[in-house]
Amino acid sequence: MVHFDLSGRSVFVTGHKGLLGSALCRQLQGRRDVLLWTADRADLDLCDKVAVDDWMAQHRPDVVIHAAGRVGGIAPNEKYPVEFLNDNLMMAQNVINSAYVQNVHKLVFLSSSCVSPKAAPQPLKPEDLLSSAFEPTNEAYALAKTVGMRLCGYYRKEYGADFISLLPCNLYGVGDRYDAFASHVIPALILKMHNAQTFGQDQIKLWGTGQPLREFMYVDDATRAILLALEYYSDALPLNIGSGAEVSIANLAQQIAQVVGYKGRIIFDESQGDGVTRKVMDKSMLDYLGFTPKVDLESGLRLSYADFVARDDIEQKI
Repeated sequence: MVHFDLSGRSVFVTGHKGLLGSALCRQLQGRRDVLLWTADRADLDLCDKVAVDDWMAQHRPDVVIHAAGRVGGIAPNEKYPVEFLNDNLMMAQNVINSAYVQNVHKLVFLSSSCVSPKAAPQPLKPEDLLSSAFEPTNEAYALAKTVGMRLCGYYRKEYGADFISLLPCNLYGVGDRYDAFASHVIPALILKMHNAQTFGQDQIKLWGTGQPLREFMYVDDATRAILLALEYYSDALPLNIGSGAEVSIANLAQQIAQVVGYKGRIIFDESQGDGVTRKVMDKSMLDYLGFTPKVDLESGLRLSYADFVARDDIEQKI
C-alpha cells in the first residue's frame, strides 16, 4: 500500500464553512505538520475560472480537498436543478483543472452517495456507477458530481495525476445546516421536532412513507476516513465512505424524537416522494484500509442536538 505522507504539506480545503469542510479543517488544524489553506466565498468564487486559477497560482497548495458544493434535500434539488447542475459542475471543473495546471501533488474530490443509480444493486459498489438512471429527485446534482469523478479519472488516465474521488454516505453532525426547506434529513428532523416540542405541537407530518433505508455517518468519522484515503488510497475507481449501518426513515425519526424529547405523534404523508428505497454503500475497500467508525447513530444524534441547542446562528430555531 503506497503511502502519501501528509507531513510538511500545504492543504487547501474548499467549502471550509460547510459541514464536511469545517470538520476536515478541525482535524487538520490539530496537526502541526500541515499548513491549512481556506478561502471565504467573498474572496474566492469557485465558479469563476479566472479567480480559481489566480488563487491556485498564488498559493500553490500541495494537496486540494474539494468539499465545496451546492447541496440540499429533495425540495431544493427539485426546485433549482439549473443551479445544482451549473454550480457544482463549474466548481468541479475549475478546481480540478487548476489543480492539474499548478502541479498539485494530490487532489481529493468529494462526491456523494446521491450519485447512486436508482436501479443499482445494493450495497452500492463503485463499479456500478452509471449502470442505470439517476434518482430523478436529485438528478442535476448527481450529474455534476459524476462528471467531477470522471474528470478526476481522466486526469489520472491521460496525465498520471494523483486525483481520487470519494463517495461519502449521508453525513451529519456538528456544524450542520438547519433549514426547513434546504436541509438534509437529520438536521431537518432535528429542527422540526425541536420547534414542535417548543410549541407543544401534538403531531408533526413528514414526507414519504418512512420506509426507505438510509446509511448515516457522523461527520468526524467521515473526516478520519477521508484523511486515511488521502494518505493510503490512489486509484481511478471511487472509494465508498460508509458506516455499513442502515436505518429506516421512520426509525430515524423515532430516535431523533427521543433525543429531542418530542413525545407527539409522527405522521407520514405518503403522497410525497420517498426517493430511492434503499441506499447503502459497499465499504469493503474502506475496511481493507483499516477504517472503523467510532460514533454510533444514537451518540451522533445526541452530539448533533447539543450543537444545535448551543448555536445562535440558526434563524429558524425557536
